[in-house]
Amino acid sequence: MTESGVDTVLPASVEGWLALLEERHGQRIELGLARVAAVRARMKADCAAVVITVGGTNGKGSCCAMLEAILLASGYRVGCYTSPHLLRYNERVRIDGREVDDAALVAGFAAVEAARADTALTYFEHGTLAAWQVFADAKPDVIVLEVGLGGRLDAVNVFDADCALVSSVAMDHMDYLGDTREAIGFEKAGIFRGGRPAVCGDPQPPATLVEHAAAVGAELWISGRDFGFGGDRQQWGYWRYAQPPREGALVRRGGLAYPSLRGANQLLNAAAVITVLECLRHCIPVSMQHVRQGLMLVELPGRFQVLPGRPAVVLDVAHNPQAAGVLADNLGNMGFYPETWAVFGMLADKDVAAVVKLMAGRIDHWLLADLPGPRGLPAAALADKVRALKEDADVRCFDSPSAAYAAAQKLLAENDRIVVFGSFLTVADVLGAVAAARRG
Repeated sequence: MTESGVDTVLPASVEGWLALLEERHGQRIELGLARVAAVRARMKADCAAVVITVGGTNGKGSCCAMLEAILLASGYRVGCYTSPHLLRYNERVRIDGREVDDAALVAGFAAVEAARADTALTYFEHGTLAAWQVFADAKPDVIVLEVGLGGRLDAVNVFDADCALVSSVAMDHMDYLGDTREAIGFEKAGIFRGGRPAVCGDPQPPATLVEHAAAVGAELWISGRDFGFGGDRQQWGYWRYAQPPREGALVRRGGLAYPSLRGANQLLNAAAVITVLECLRHCIPVSMQHVRQGLMLVELPGRFQVLPGRPAVVLDVAHNPQAAGVLADNLGNMGFYPETWAVFGMLADKDVAAVVKLMAGRIDHWLLADLPGPRGLPAAALADKVRALKEDADVRCFDSPSAAYAAAQKLLAENDRIVVFGSFLTVADVLGAVAAARRG
């Protein structure tokens, strides 16, 4: 049925469904759980899987990937829902480490459509419920859900987590979540549930997050207080107290290989992930051997991803100041490169000036790109931000990230490097160009 109640033929392809949802609801953000909860109740898509919900400003994608890899290494059937995607919508919904096929997604979209009646759903809400239908049909042992925005009012939060993880709390999406860490921390903490474990990977969580956990009766584990890590260049070790906060015997897990995901910040994420699994060991036991195996095999495109070959090409979806600071540190740890060429595109509602300031010391040449859509910032506006920081900066503008990337490949020397960053859209466009070039 259409919104007006007139019979219509439902799409038979994923592309058709996405076009319909974009036309009907667009990509607008409309926080709130009432609509999603009402449709979910009518769907009757029950699933007995253990649910792990992952939120946070940065790092949640890495945490989801690590959880998925470790659980798969342990022999569990795993459903994983993440967003946004880079190249194909199917990336958002995986079962046993593989993107689900079009037929499963089409069936999921149709099930939501049949249940929603006259309830309007946003693009993300419809997709979230469709993913849950796919999981309900597949009956995995564990479902990992990544929050889209915030937590408390995000569509994912309509599902109760057996364990919730907040990877970090930083300034982003301030139009929706508030303009202080305290306000944002409260929104992130909304995924916590009473009587269930809640893990915070941020060593300095806002007081609002800690207070909300106490108010709902969640068992809160905080990085650096209740669990943590240490190591050298060869290996690292994990530790936790038997109970938070700092109660009981100290448990240690040593001899861990570094995660295959690059960047020093990944140990923060890995320690939080291990804590989640330790909290759930009564229902999904995982051996340390499988933890090691999962961390060594985990992959996640676009998170400090270094393409093989020369010149060095780094892709990172860093799009807020915290993520940009981590990227700058990681670039500094890569070794010496004579020149670094940035392919940079951002959305207009981000803190562009802060990102530019944090990255400026690592960039010699700026190849700036227009991004599509109403939120996309024109390259000329990016150029103004860069020149405001450094008047004589080498700045060039292009109509797309892939065009900027093609120019960088012609301009740089063999020992230079390219860093592509600023938005999922920036990285996706360049990854698409790289894939097309490989296909010949």
